[in-house]
Amino acid sequence: MSYHIFIVEDDPNIRDIVSAYLKKDGYTLSMVDNAEDAWEMTRGGQPDMWILDIMLPGMDGYELCKKIRQESEVPIIIISAKDEEVDKILGLELGSDDYLTKPFSPRELVARVKRLFKRTASFKRTITEQKVQDYKAGHLVVQISDRRVFWYGAEIEVTTKEYELLYSLIQNQNRAFSREELLTLIWGEDYFGSDRAVDDLVKRLRKKIDGLPIETVWGFGYRLRDDNEDDK
Repeated sequence: MSYHIFIVEDDPNIRDIVSAYLKKDGYTLSMVDNAEDAWEMTRGGQPDMWILDIMLPGMDGYELCKKIRQESEVPIIIISAKDEEVDKILGLELGSDDYLTKPFSPRELVARVKRLFKRTASFKRTITEQKVQDYKAGHLVVQISDRRVFWYGAEIEVTTKEYELLYSLIQNQNRAFSREELLTLIWGEDYFGSDRAVDDLVKRLRKKIDGLPIETVWGFGYRLRDDNEDDK
């Protein structure tokens, strides 16, 4: 299978180098230098992965990332000269799967692309191989078949990372996960950032779902409480 990647980068030198390495590995590429043209390309369908620069003329990469996530769950890698942790966290909060700081090795980018495709395929395969069922924790329901989340019967819109956190926790109700375990489960073993990403993810879910039975295990991590007993 030849994966199709959209690259949005306004530096022609970086575009040329990145494209040369990715084409050598057999990927099909579409490249533009601004977010507006990139978004126009999605009229023909979403690619298998996005690689986005942040500092773009007009709409920036963060806004484009947000728009992509409203339409699709395809993997997104952000590349940027901004290397502050707050910039990386913002990219992850908006739905990116990885963040690579310039200057970077093209070989490292190719390696991250491969790992992200492998991890995404593995997660989808796990879902497919499972018996189709709903997981329930009190009034929280996670539908595995179509990746939907319900709270008191109302559907809650969640991002890919928010879904993966709920999916991981609801399969292991009452088990305490460390922040490091959750980082590995959701972002992969090669994740670069701090465990603040987990705290921010839980914070966003609690804001969306008032009364969500995720408990903080102080100094360790989080658990999803089994509230089914309350309904008996």
